[in-house]
Amino acid sequence: MTKIGPHRPPAARRRLPRSLKELTPSRHFNARSFFRELVWKALLTRRTGEHKRPAFPKLTRGQVAITWIGHASFLIQFTDLNVLVDPNFANWLFLLKRIKRSGLKIADLPPVDLVLLTHAHFDHFHKPTLRRLPHPKIGVMPWGVGDLALNLGFARVIELEWWESFSQRDWKVTLTPGKHWGARTLHDQHRGYGGFVLEHQGRRIYHAGDSAYFEGFREIGQRFAPEVALLPIGAYHPDSFRCVHMGPDEAVRAFKDLRAQKLVPMHYGSFKLSFEEMDEPPRWLREIAREQKISDRVCILDEGSPRVF
Repeated sequence: MTKIGPHRPPAARRRLPRSLKELTPSRHFNARSFFRELVWKALLTRRTGEHKRPAFPKLTRGQVAITWIGHASFLIQFTDLNVLVDPNFANWLFLLKRIKRSGLKIADLPPVDLVLLTHAHFDHFHKPTLRRLPHPKIGVMPWGVGDLALNLGFARVIELEWWESFSQRDWKVTLTPGKHWGARTLHDQHRGYGGFVLEHQGRRIYHAGDSAYFEGFREIGQRFAPEVALLPIGAYHPDSFRCVHMGPDEAVRAFKDLRAQKLVPMHYGSFKLSFEEMDEPPRWLREIAREQKISDRVCILDEGSPRVF
């Protein structure tokens, strides 16, 4: 395999959007369908779920506990390291209502050593949540995102390019490529995006961030073969959304490319970001897993309930 050093994709060409459709990655929405499907239907939907008082397990060295907070947010715990990925405890994202409550409250988090932020989109880089975290020591994020983290309480902010790593003591995190985009507003195409591989105590955990399926999963698998892959399975309908997101079918394909042992799905059930029914992604994933005889390798987590791997 040819060794590739840290890099970033070519900068996207900028131009002003001509319509609401061009404000969305798939260029599919019009104003009426956006309001009806993502705003109005969510307003009429009763919020479900509950904040759980977490019973964090007592770990031995080499064990890792993963708690799904909801959407793409996870708490990953080792005996001596607590990591948050894309934390978002919001009940609202502007007009978008959270349909299912976060699995736990910020007040119930343990001390946070490391926060990994996959890109600058508001549902992944949620400033109000980050401001309320219990004094995180280090924030790691893609290139061009660090300025957004100023005055959010981080003791240290690290920016990485694809395949670049940051390590401290005996843990290491590497930013991996993805197929998405990183702009927070219309004029900041310089911001990066990607996933992370976290290595500690002989374990490798992969969080894909937001991504469509692409051949890069195979290279990530060749380099790291992560044991646990946290993969998005929602926001895929209509099919034009698949230019930036995966459905369960493509997530299973990515899981196999990654050579992972366990698939933990995410990016569904919290916010209505597309047109599929909210309960469709996990239902479809279970069906695919049964057909492909990998049900024992798919771990669908309940929000707020830690699982030891």
